[in-house]
Amino acid sequence: MGATSGQGRQAGGTPRAALADLLAGNRRFVSGQPVHGHDVTAAAAASGDQQPYAVLLGCIDSRVPLEAIFDQTFGAICVIRTGGHVLDRAVCGSIEYVVGQLGVPLVMVLGHERCGAVEATVQALRTGQRPGGSLAHLVDEIAPAVTEAGIDDPAVQPLAIRRHVRRTVRTLREDDLLAGPVAAGRVAVVGGLYDLATGEVALIDPG
Repeated sequence: MGATSGQGRQAGGTPRAALADLLAGNRRFVSGQPVHGHDVTAAAAASGDQQPYAVLLGCIDSRVPLEAIFDQTFGAICVIRTGGHVLDRAVCGSIEYVVGQLGVPLVMVLGHERCGAVEATVQALRTGQRPGGSLAHLVDEIAPAVTEAGIDDPAVQPLAIRRHVRRTVRTLREDDLLAGPVAAGRVAVVGGLYDLATGEVALIDPG
């Protein structure tokens, strides 16, 4: 999740303009004239049964579109995105479904540099001001990684990002419905880190 930057600049800053931009993009996609490289023929080829080979859990940050950064076509990967790749029952249930029902052998947790959710957690812990609403859930889930990294460490944010990835990976490996397949070697749960500057993904918990 990136730091907030006010109105959405690319869509004109209004709900109407944002919706118009999305629908215009869909029309380009359907007409076979995409701007960003997603070929409509790939969608047609994947219109039958899906056979993904991986499920990726990433952050909602708009700079980290998972299908694009891994150059994957339609039907190849299942994608779940939450702020700071935080787990909840819906996320865990979705991963359990993909592994158990679709036979997917790989789960990747992907964090990224300069994560706004981790930054917000660092600030909340330093100031003692817990945010309201459901945002507090994100902070609560990321807080243990920040504490482990050391709230007073000048490098707490990049350290906490890595620790949070590893903690998420460990939680999924111990999940009731995933632990057996993981122990048997049928499923791997790995952690990665995306570098916003270079576009590279580095494994930080390969299992």
